[in-house]
Parts: sequence; C-alpha cells; structure tokens
Amino acid sequence: MKRLVNKKALFDFEIQDKLEAGIVLTGGEVKSLKRGRGDMKGSFVQLHNDELWLANMFIPPYEPGQAIPHESDRNRKLLVKNAERNHLIGVLKAKGLTIVPISFYTKGGLVKVELGIGRGKRMIDKRKSIKEREVNREMRRKLRQKN
Repeated sequence: MKRLVNKKALFDFEIQDKLEAGIVLTGGEVKSLKRGRGDMKGSFVQLHNDELWLANMFIPPYEPGQAIPHESDRNRKLLVKNAERNHLIGVLKAKGLTIVPISFYTKGGLVKVELGIGRGKRMIDKRKSIKEREVNREMRRKLRQKN
C-alpha cells in the first residue's frame, strides 16, 4: 500500500504532536485504501460517547466484486489505548487544538492512521510557509545547475 498523505492538513495546521491509531474498516474499505484511494481533505477527529471517531473521511467503494457496498463518508471509529484516548479527549476539550489525520499506511497487514494534534494556522503563517517552500525550491534548483 502506498502511504496516503493529507497535504492539506499539513498546510492548514501547525502540527505539535503525532501518534498512531488503528481504525475500524470494512473489507471493501481496506481494499480501496490499499489501492491508494481515499480523500482526507476536511476530515477531523470528534468525540462521541467517550470514543474517538474520524469524521468526513471519504473512501470510495471497492469496484471489483463488491457484494455489499459501504457508505463512503460514514464516521469511522478510531482504536487507541486508554491512556492515549484520555490524552486526546483532553486535547479536544482544550481551546484552539484539533486532531486531524495526517496519513494512512499499513503495518503488519493492518491499516493505521497517523493523527496530528495541531493548531490552525493564520493566513500570515500560511504565506510564510509558501515563501519558505519557494526559497528552498529555488536553492535546490541553483545547486543542480551548479553541479
């Protein structure tokens, strides 16, 4: 499986901490993710009945041989240890912090999601990120021309 990365979250949020979590998926969803299909734009973690749920994650149906189609944009339960869950609940209740999925990958045959605890960037911070990216790109270009 190629690693699915949420570039929009890395641009919109200043990630302060990262952690790994399992996710409850159906068979078709796993196959679809392993093919590299799925969209994390706008997805986030929310709290419901002391459980963590991933909302707004779109996973298209697996086309070949899909007997029972799944709902593409349903909320999916996250699997974390109790200590991590309590920490994340505290983060969700803190003002200004949010938890967003950064990437999906497989580990030992299981699909894992990397979560990032972050604070939303202001517009001036986003401009600064764009400027740094452009300067780094220009420096790499000059080094290639020099060699």
